[in-house]
Amino acid sequence: MTAPTVEAAIHELLDLAWNVVYDLLEERALLGDGLFVEEFTGIHSWLDGPARYTIVHSQTVAVLFVDTRPVDAIAFHHDLLGADNPAGYFTLPG
Repeated sequence: MTAPTVEAAIHELLDLAWNVVYDLLEERALLGDGLFVEEFTGIHSWLDGPARYTIVHSQTVAVLFVDTRPVDAIAFHHDLLGADNPAGYFTLPG
């Protein structure tokens, strides 16, 4: 079980952009049985200049947000969170 503040942050990000996250997962064949917010239990966030990068993940997928906008989704693996540049695992917009 995650702490209530972590759960609230995850739910807020996913709720703000539900349709975009769903589309990202579907486009990358990562949707599985559907998009269930309660399966997302991890969050990792950092600042890089004026932008806030946030990775929200379940046991199977990870979604990268820049500020509050979801920009990419990938299959989750634990190396992602220990990486020097976790955003490098994702495709960032132009």
